[in-house]
Amino acid sequence: MIQIKYFKEITFSYAILISLFHFYVNIWGGISDLWFNSAHFALLASLGFLTYEASNNDNKISIFNIIFAFLSLSTFIYMFLFEESLYEVANGQMRTSDVIVVCLTIALAIEMVRRATGYIIPILILLCISYVLFLGQYFEGVFAFAGMDYERFLYRMFYTSEGLFGPIATISSTYVFMFILFAAFLLKSGAGDFIVDVSNAVAGKYTGGTGHVAVFSSALMGTISGSAVANTVSTGSITIPMMKKAGFKGTFAAAVEAAASTGGQIMPPIMGAGAFIMAQITNIPFVTIVTVSILPAILYFASISFYIHIHAKENNIKGENNNIKILPLLREGFHFIIPLSTLVGLLIYGYSPTYAASIAIVTIVLASYLTKNKRMGVKEILEALALGSQNMVVTGVLLIAVGIIVGVINISGVGITFSQLIMEWSGNSLLIAIVLVALASLILGMGLPVTASYVVLSVLSAPALVGLMLTPEMAALVNAGIQLPEVTMYLLSAHLIIFWLSQDSNLTPPVCLAAFAAAAIAKTPPMETGLVSWKIGKGMYIIPLLFAFTPLVTGDWYEKFEVFFFAFIGILSFSIVMEGFWDKKMLPLERIMFAIATILLLCPDSAFEIETYFGIVQNTHIVGFTIFTISMILHKMLFKEGKKYASIS
Repeated sequence: MIQIKYFKEITFSYAILISLFHFYVNIWGGISDLWFNSAHFALLASLGFLTYEASNNDNKISIFNIIFAFLSLSTFIYMFLFEESLYEVANGQMRTSDVIVVCLTIALAIEMVRRATGYIIPILILLCISYVLFLGQYFEGVFAFAGMDYERFLYRMFYTSEGLFGPIATISSTYVFMFILFAAFLLKSGAGDFIVDVSNAVAGKYTGGTGHVAVFSSALMGTISGSAVANTVSTGSITIPMMKKAGFKGTFAAAVEAAASTGGQIMPPIMGAGAFIMAQITNIPFVTIVTVSILPAILYFASISFYIHIHAKENNIKGENNNIKILPLLREGFHFIIPLSTLVGLLIYGYSPTYAASIAIVTIVLASYLTKNKRMGVKEILEALALGSQNMVVTGVLLIAVGIIVGVINISGVGITFSQLIMEWSGNSLLIAIVLVALASLILGMGLPVTASYVVLSVLSAPALVGLMLTPEMAALVNAGIQLPEVTMYLLSAHLIIFWLSQDSNLTPPVCLAAFAAAAIAKTPPMETGLVSWKIGKGMYIIPLLFAFTPLVTGDWYEKFEVFFFAFIGILSFSIVMEGFWDKKMLPLERIMFAIATILLLCPDSAFEIETYFGIVQNTHIVGFTIFTISMILHKMLFKEGKKYASIS
């Protein structure tokens, strides 16, 4: 370790410069994508090496970290000074210096990812590189690959759109960076406290009120955060102690916060880095993805609130008798609504997400001067700029490193092979295919963060899901080269299925980062917390089935709202079945009735033909709703009878 005076101040200033550089280039441009993405990696990796695994003493740092930081910067300097080597490489004349710099860049990316996320992703990257260089020739059957010359491979990883600095890196350096910077400005302006206060005013008075506050605040925080772990830490530090004080067990409180915070990844308008990647891969406008995601996100958060309500009833946990008025809060914090409205408005009017985020950042600062106590001065602005870069280190370097995996998948053709295997193993059954994707997501989620898991799975399995969604007639037209508007929405449905299933890595043991973060706050066993959060977050598995088998994504707005209404009741019924409780413990026959109602409400309309006294009924939703209503009425009657007999005795 070496002593560096004012080291903390130096890294703080460096982080500010990184944010200013990205802000300038994203607004005014003037640099090629290859250079910008290379600079994006070099700056974030160097900042990461200076801040990860550093000494507890702010002014001490390992000499190796400094060396790695300068080596990271040298990769962009080489790209900047020796751009003409592109033309030489194109003629097959890979120079020794090119080979050294490319290998160094890959090694630095792997090492930075190892420091930030552990060994799983680095091992996966090394296996992918080995597969495409020499390991593939030892495989037999569909996964056999003859191999590739190492110089050609390094060229494609460094200088083309198939590797480190390709489309995924572009998404990281533009959309993702600007939205994380936007979130940093909002948090520094005091939006976090405002969100918790509003949530408490809106939901705190109801049964299980503090639990609903956790859900509501996590949903609102998700609109600006897009990170499950960050959401858990920021809101959970307030809501988890509140829930425990109200009477919820620590494990349940932590699980609720983890499940709700995971919903931040699927909550419009930011939806984490995955939504921007989805827009790039599918060529579907970002605003379209955001729009179709509103109703499903509401369903997910409602599914958690149902669990809380039932659990609170079962344990007699009442709402808080707070006297918080919503209107004074809104008057005090109305300026937070201005940048969010600006962001959404610009997206709706067709401006790029990068431009919209940039204008929204400026709006945050200007809007803060409409208040007396929360004005952003120079200090707060600089802190927000630094926080944006610091929060971007892991995500940025991770996305660039994952570009190697995606490049190998494309070069080797493994993606096409995997999609063909899914279609073969599923026997052309869409339901079985989704189960296979869910299992693959579960396995990948044990080692990959959400965004990386989505990127890998979308490349591997999205084509198979789209193929299974199309009717034979539509597939024939598509194969004939005819463009169909419906196919775009089926493509979006497939990617949303994968995107939602990828979120389970935050909740599913043995590796569930959001649950672990919540457990640390609640001081509960991490694995037990993960299992409970997995149960509470079951909507993450139910709602993707609606994407596949109902018009929730592909239909018109009337069809979407119809599916939404019956799914809302169906998820409530599902929660009742899982808990076996409403006003009192359910009888077995009651539970069976609610289970039947759940299936009918969540299945596609006209999934069954039901014989009735009036003939054949094909509207399964109406039948399911009727069974649910009758079951609830009978349960209420039994509950009242039980109370009457209890009072007599």
